Amino acid sequence: MTQLVEEVFVTEGLPQFTFVKPPNFNEILLDIRHPGKPVIVEGQSGTGKTTCVRKVLEQLGGAAPEYLTARSAIDVHRIEEIASNGLLGRFVVDDFHRLASDTQAKLADRAKFEAEAGPAAKTKLVLIGINQVGSELIQLIPDIAKRTGIHRIQAGSMAAIEQLIHEGCVKLRIEIPNRDAIFTESRGDYWLTQQLCQTICTANDVLETCGQQTTLSFDIPTIRRKVVEKLSAAFYPAVKEFCRGVRFRPNNDPYLKLLQKIGQQDSSIVDLNELANANEDVRGSINNIKETRLAILLRDKPNCARHFYYNADTKNFAVEDPALFYFLKHLDWQKLRVDCGFKAPGRDFEFDFAISFAGEDRDLARQIAVQLGLLDAHVFFDEHFEANFLGGAWSKQFERIFGRDSRLVICILDKPYREKIWPTFERECFLPRVGAAEVIPIFLDDTPFVGIPKDIVGIKFTRSGDPKDEESRVTDEIVFKLIERLG
Repeated sequence: MTQLVEEVFVTEGLPQFTFVKPPNFNEILLDIRHPGKPVIVEGQSGTGKTTCVRKVLEQLGGAAPEYLTARSAIDVHRIEEIASNGLLGRFVVDDFHRLASDTQAKLADRAKFEAEAGPAAKTKLVLIGINQVGSELIQLIPDIAKRTGIHRIQAGSMAAIEQLIHEGCVKLRIEIPNRDAIFTESRGDYWLTQQLCQTICTANDVLETCGQQTTLSFDIPTIRRKVVEKLSAAFYPAVKEFCRGVRFRPNNDPYLKLLQKIGQQDSSIVDLNELANANEDVRGSINNIKETRLAILLRDKPNCARHFYYNADTKNFAVEDPALFYFLKHLDWQKLRVDCGFKAPGRDFEFDFAISFAGEDRDLARQIAVQLGLLDAHVFFDEHFEANFLGGAWSKQFERIFGRDSRLVICILDKPYREKIWPTFERECFLPRVGAAEVIPIFLDDTPFVGIPKDIVGIKFTRSGDPKDEESRVTDEIVFKLIERLG
C-alpha cells in the first residue's frame, strides 16, 4: 500500500506508523485505565508526553475523555470549573504547569478526593506537564503521592530512534543510512527525528512509498539548514519580538542574551538562577530581567507567551516546542541582533540604574524607581532587594552595584546626602565613573560635592510638598529624561 511521506514521518498530529512506545508505556496504561486514580505524565519538551497519553487512550478504546489545554483561554475556563465546581467525567489536562497556582492547588485537591474514593470515583484526571509537575503537585497536597500515578517520559534512546526510523523506512520502501548521525542531531527528540527524516526524504524526491527499495543520501549540515529555513517563518517573528523586550531600546538586549544562552543548553527547560550563576558573561542580563521584567514581557506579548513559559516564583524558563528549541540552537544570532536594531554587544549590566540617596529623600527615590520599572528599566533601589542580600554586607553589594554592575548611577544630591555615612560610601564607589558620563545627578539644592563638577549636566528638581503635583513632575522632569538617556 502506498503511503505519503508526511503520513509516515509525522511532524503534526499523532504518528500512525512510527510511534515508539516509551519503556514505561504499559505502566502509564494501567494507571490511566484505573477508574479514579489520578495520573501525572511529565517530561521535557519533545519527549512525546501528549502523544503517549493519546496512544494509551487509543489502545484502551471506549469513549474518549475530554481533552483540555492550559494554552486555550476557553479550556482554562473549563478547567477552572472542573477544579472548583466538581464536574464529573474523564479529563486530560495538558500544559498543567501553565495554570494559575490556585487552579493547580484546586485540581490537586480534586485529584486527592477522587484518589481516596477509589473504584467509586466519578472523575478521572490525567495531568500532563513539563519537568517536576508531579513533585510540585505533591508539594501542594503532600499525602497524594501514594494514590497517584506519576510517570516521567524520557527522550528516546538510540534503540528507540533506530526503531522509529526503521518503521518509517519499511513503509516507504527506503533505506536511511548513518542513523547514528540522526540520533546525534536529534538527541532522542521524537519530533525532531520525524522532521529530519521527512526532510531527508523530500531532499531525495521521495514523497511517497517508492516502487523499489531506494537508499537515500544526506548530510546533516544541509538537512539542518533546510529544517531551520522551514521553521523560520513560524518562529522568527516571535523570537524577534521576545528579544526586543517590552520597550525597545538599542542597548536593551538582556532578552536576546538570555535566549541565545538557552539555545546553547542541552535542555529546553532551565533554572535562571542556576543559568546566571554558571555563566558570568550573561549573569548581569539574566539577573536584570528574571525578577519581574521577564514575566511582564510574557504577560504583555501574547505571541511570545505562546512559545515561552516562565515561572517567576521558581525561576524556571521553558522553550516548550522542540521545534523552536532546535531553531534557537541554529539561529544566526548576529543577523537577529541587526534585525532587532541593537547596537554591538557591550558590557553586561545587572541593573539599568542604581539610585543613591539619603534617607530624607527615600520617597522621591521610590517614586523614581517605581516609574522607571513601569518603563521596563531594571533599577537598584535598596528596599526592593533587601531579601536578596540577607546575611550579607551592604558594603560589598554597594561597591559592586554602584561601581560596575549598573549601566547608570542616579544620585539625589542635597545637604543630607553629603552628611550621611552610607551615601558617602556609595559616592566613593561611583565617583570614578563620573568622567565616563555614567553618573546622573539630581540636584535638590546647591550643596557642593567633591568629585562632582558644578558644570556636570544633571537634573535640577525642586520639591513642592504637594504629592500629586510632585508625582507628575517626577515623571516629566526626571523619569522621561532618564529613559531617554538610557536609550
